[in-house]
Amino acid sequence: MAKLVVMYSKPADAAAFDAYYFSKHVPLAKTIPGLRSYEVSASSVATPQGPSPYHLIATLTFDSMEAIGAAFASSQGQATAADVAKFAQAGVQTLMFDTRAV
Repeated sequence: MAKLVVMYSKPADAAAFDAYYFSKHVPLAKTIPGLRSYEVSASSVATPQGPSPYHLIATLTFDSMEAIGAAFASSQGQATAADVAKFAQAGVQTLMFDTRAV
């Protein structure tokens, strides 16, 4: 499996961010080909030392890194990536990696 982790910085208006994210962005992202699962943080994001700079973290699961590449080369993946600029003005960090059980 491979993961795409998207970390959204705290927005100026969290309610507006959440409204757009869950009503527009999530349904769009769920059309990405090859997407196996989509999870988001359910409460505030913290570190062991206290608060973090992140408002929300999304974790998308795919079969492989190649599947992530194909997913975002698709028209649905490109539309989803372009949509981020409409609601994530505070910034976003993205990580991608293969996983293995240990």
